[in-house]
Amino acid sequence: MIARHEALRRRIQLELDHIGKTLPAIHRHWQKAKTAGPDQDAYINSVALNLHSFYSGLERLFELIAIELDGGPLGGDSWRTELLKQMALDLGDIRPPVLGSETAAELDEYRKFRHLVRNIYTTNLDINRIEHLVENLPELWEQLRQELSAFLQFLGAIARADESAC
Repeated sequence: MIARHEALRRRIQLELDHIGKTLPAIHRHWQKAKTAGPDQDAYINSVALNLHSFYSGLERLFELIAIELDGGPLGGDSWRTELLKQMALDLGDIRPPVLGSETAAELDEYRKFRHLVRNIYTTNLDINRIEHLVENLPELWEQLRQELSAFLQFLGAIARADESAC
């Protein structure tokens, strides 16, 4: 067994488990925000923070892949944008694409929102944008899980590659 690839596979799975826990909170708090009246801001802020956590977890996962398989972390001012694009690349003998190009394009909206949450006051959040992200999330999450599951299978096969040579 190639320990490095198995460790990466397990770290990705652990990160996915953590990311998956943000989704119920996002949906529960979004439903409460729609009926909360004067307390709506607290629920909207929770949704925004959990959307931030959702994308931040994915970004950590993508960074792990870039470091362990792609040759190192990216640098520069737009490294976050480039990292997402890189995950949709087929790197030949190194690895298949982690994400489909459509999934990467959809995730870019979550990346931009994460940036926004980090850099503005919560009183300036756009409710319509949050609603779009929340409503799109179940379908996106299902697509992500399928694509990342395929990538985890790839890592598992690599991790076991030396076993078949014996």
